[in-house]
Amino acid sequence: MLNYEIAKIFYEIADFLEMENVQFKPSAYRKVALALEVLQKDIADIYIEGGKKALDKEVPGVGESIAKKIEEYLKTGKIKYFEKLKKKTPIDMEKLNAIEGLGPKRIKALYQQLNVENLRDLERVAKAGKIAPLFGFGSKTEKNILQGLKFLKKSRGRFLLGEILPKVKQIEQAFKNLKQVQKISVAGSIRRGKETIGDIDLLVITKEPAKIMDFFVSLPGIIKIWAKGRTKSSIRLKQGFDVDLRIVAKKSYGSALQYFTGSKEHNIATRKIAMSKGLKLNEYGLFKQTKRIAGNNEKELYKAVGLDWIPPELREDRGEIEAALNRKLPQLIEQKDIKGDLHCHSSWNGGHDTILEMAKKAMEMGYQYLGISDHTKFLRIENGLDEKQLIKQGKEIDGLNKRFKKQGINFQILKGAEVNILKNGLLDIKDETLSKLDYVITGVHSNMKMSKIEMTKRIIRAMKNPYVKILSHPTGRILKRRDEYKIDFDKILKTAKELGKVLEINSFPSRLDLNDKKIKRAKELGVKMIINSDAHHRNQLEYIEFGVLQARRGWAEKKDIINTLPLKKLMNAL
Repeated sequence: MLNYEIAKIFYEIADFLEMENVQFKPSAYRKVALALEVLQKDIADIYIEGGKKALDKEVPGVGESIAKKIEEYLKTGKIKYFEKLKKKTPIDMEKLNAIEGLGPKRIKALYQQLNVENLRDLERVAKAGKIAPLFGFGSKTEKNILQGLKFLKKSRGRFLLGEILPKVKQIEQAFKNLKQVQKISVAGSIRRGKETIGDIDLLVITKEPAKIMDFFVSLPGIIKIWAKGRTKSSIRLKQGFDVDLRIVAKKSYGSALQYFTGSKEHNIATRKIAMSKGLKLNEYGLFKQTKRIAGNNEKELYKAVGLDWIPPELREDRGEIEAALNRKLPQLIEQKDIKGDLHCHSSWNGGHDTILEMAKKAMEMGYQYLGISDHTKFLRIENGLDEKQLIKQGKEIDGLNKRFKKQGINFQILKGAEVNILKNGLLDIKDETLSKLDYVITGVHSNMKMSKIEMTKRIIRAMKNPYVKILSHPTGRILKRRDEYKIDFDKILKTAKELGKVLEINSFPSRLDLNDKKIKRAKELGVKMIINSDAHHRNQLEYIEFGVLQARRGWAEKKDIINTLPLKKLMNAL
């Protein structure tokens, strides 16, 4: 969708303007960028239907100037203002900004003093020890930059599930609209719900392959056609990822879907089971000598080799084969099981929408409750709330709940806060104020380079606060940007189990924290979890989809996740 392309440009414009110390404009561009990211309609369709006026009306924060720039991009594929900014300061803002610890002002300093324009320049000066002597940097920052560069290289060529899935759904829908398509499925790591994706695999049943392939290689946004054939074609889209399309025979559809869904390790293990029974399993079907005995659909295929059907999210060869053989596969959580979300930000701080707007969206999603948990005072960059502001916010929430009750609306907003864990493990809000909240989430937002022992002590001390109920994004990672901080995760789990604390599965696409392996470990030890969106905009409440996928990959069931409970039982659980 063009929404994401324009949002990306606006984020970069904001960074360039911030680098030049321009006031107010950076936040205006970021606000529109966020609105575009979560916009459910394609921006091009909005413009076609109503022109610049419609852009102003339907996209929050868009005024005359920004509407003109959106119009310009839709017509020409460029924004002259952005090109001018890049020409004035020829740096790769997007990639440099992806290094943890670098923001627009530090990037400017590196450009002015060391002529750093891109990642190659940054690595050269960091390895030469030229960053540490600069004012405001130091040896610690230089070391962190080198670590960030190493981490970025490791993530290269991968795309966030949250970035790639909207485009996949768009392509899938375009094929579903074709009368020649009898069936289409997305396979590969997307179907398995992996947090980062390399490329996209599509399978299609059709009687007119030539027409389907012609349509495929003429999709908008193609920058390269790698191959075009009768049964397989491959393209690259301008977002940077490849898409493979295979035409599959109806009788082999189930076996092809199983094969191309993967993982490789799961497929090898499944083939070994088939071989032990004197069978041959491949992408064309399951065979006994030359006779096909299954392949039409996946369930039939798994049954024929003596296995229960295994949900795609589990197919990583981490015990699912044994569980399927012994009829002990988990009943994985589904999105419909979620009754509410307890990690959401409002316009009181860091968020885009009012508490009421967030609540209305939650009601549309069929939720029974929504917890508002804005950042607290230590996080100044997010305008964190202090004790007085939290009390004042609580009064607004009480007022809204009274209004819902009068109107006969069976929905409740809960009073929460995402409280910062200070370096010493204490919280940045007094217990007296915390006691007035319905629940408290706590998380690490600073000093992330501590030793394993010190970071573990810090988090456990915070968890011991009697008002803390939930540990947010427990390992602190940012996908493709920052690795997990060092902790003794088993000690954290043991503390959570002993104190009845809950670990969060954060659904924000760049976090997805906990990871799948840690979710499985928490489940095995009987530690309860909660799936939250960490929404900063009402439409980001829908990010819960990614958290549910992550929970499923970690073998989580409804009973493991506390926000599958109705309100009264949830409050008891907390």
